[in-house]
Parts: sequence; structure tokens; C-alpha cells
Amino acid sequence: MHWPVKGKYKDTWKALEKLYKDGRVRAIGVSNFHVHHLEDLMKDAETKPMVNQVEYHPRLSQRPLLRYCKEQGILLEAWSPLMQGKELLSHELLTELAGKYGKSPAQIILWWDLQHGVVTIPKSVTPARIRENADIFDFELSAADMERIDGLNLDRRVGADPDNFNF
Repeated sequence: MHWPVKGKYKDTWKALEKLYKDGRVRAIGVSNFHVHHLEDLMKDAETKPMVNQVEYHPRLSQRPLLRYCKEQGILLEAWSPLMQGKELLSHELLTELAGKYGKSPAQIILWWDLQHGVVTIPKSVTPARIRENADIFDFELSAADMERIDGLNLDRRVGADPDNFNF
């Protein structure tokens, strides 16, 4: 389910639960749900969402949501993990770390996601970038560098806020 449209998402979830129970789909999840949306949904749900796909990048790390999803066994998945290329790919800290690890700033960000337990699916149509985005499994960021990247959070979105979206 793509958005938590007030007054509609519980009915939509019931329909998804039926598809899941009938074996027509193997997994069901939500997108753009904050903690309060998930809590409200699960009051009446028989099946917990398996994934919550949200905007997630170093400028919007959504730590309380990530913590809640981990506690509930809901996989967090990042959309726009590179902030649509805005400001992060040329950020001083990320370019510094890219040099330190012999990776690109995009690879640093994608591995930061994975080290936080967040599934990440970067979008690109450029074959070289697609290959580069996949070439991230041969290094690990130190705890200190993870904290430095965590410190970039400004709660800044490039997409709409689910609580303030005109449906």
C-alpha cells in the first residue's frame, strides 16, 4: 500500500491480508507509514506488514521509525536512498569517506543503509552507475564513520511527508 490515506488504509490492508491468506501473494507491506500509522494499522490487523518502504537517506534517517520497525520485525526499505542526487553525492564528509574506503559517495551511502539493516534499491538508468551501486559488498564502514554519517540527519525530505500530503 503506497500511502497511509486516512480513512482508507485499514480497508486496503484488509484486502491485502485476504490476498496473503489466500496465497495469492507471498508478502504484504506498506509505504510511507510513520510509527503512528503502523500502530494504528496493527490495532486491527491480523497480519503485520512485512516491509515499510520510506524515504531514507543520511539527511532523513528516521531513527525512531527504523528502531520501531526493527522492534516489530518490519523490514525498512529505502526509497530515494541517494536523495535523488541532491547535495549528498558531493557532500564533503561523504566524499572524504569515499576516498578513505576507495568507493564513491553513492556506495558509501548505500552501504550505510545496509549496515543499518535497511534494504536499499537505488534508481539509475546508467549502466555504469547500476554496476557501481551493486559493487558495495567488499567493505564495511567503521562505527565512528557510521556515527559521522548519522550526524548528517536534518529530517529533510525530497518527497512528500505522509502526514502533510494532499491526497
